[in-house]
Amino acid sequence: MKSRGFTLIELLIVVVIIGILVSIAIPKFANTKQKAYVAQMKSDLKNLATAEEAYFYDSTAYTSSLAALNNFRPSTGVTLNVLEATPMGWSAEALHGQTTRACYLFNGVAAPVG
Repeated sequence: MKSRGFTLIELLIVVVIIGILVSIAIPKFANTKQKAYVAQMKSDLKNLATAEEAYFYDSTAYTSSLAALNNFRPSTGVTLNVLEATPMGWSAEALHGQTTRACYLFNGVAAPVG
């Protein structure tokens, strides 16, 4: 009489293979999330640069106040800080609440940061 089904060894081998595949996939997924957070911070810094240039066009100086930039809002989870703003340049940093990484941008004769 032939029995049908899987043996315990076959099931254990399948579980081990699935475990190996999961152990490979989880770090790659975490790395993808980090890349997404950094891309979001870079995008916000580029938008800040555009807003700063528009402000400079109107007032011939840069501003350290995000409220002074018309209709500029950073993305959810991103904190932007304008570290220096003079008539000759500005510098800013972007931080995200879900990562320890930071992005920096400076323009003109502002002191480089980061």
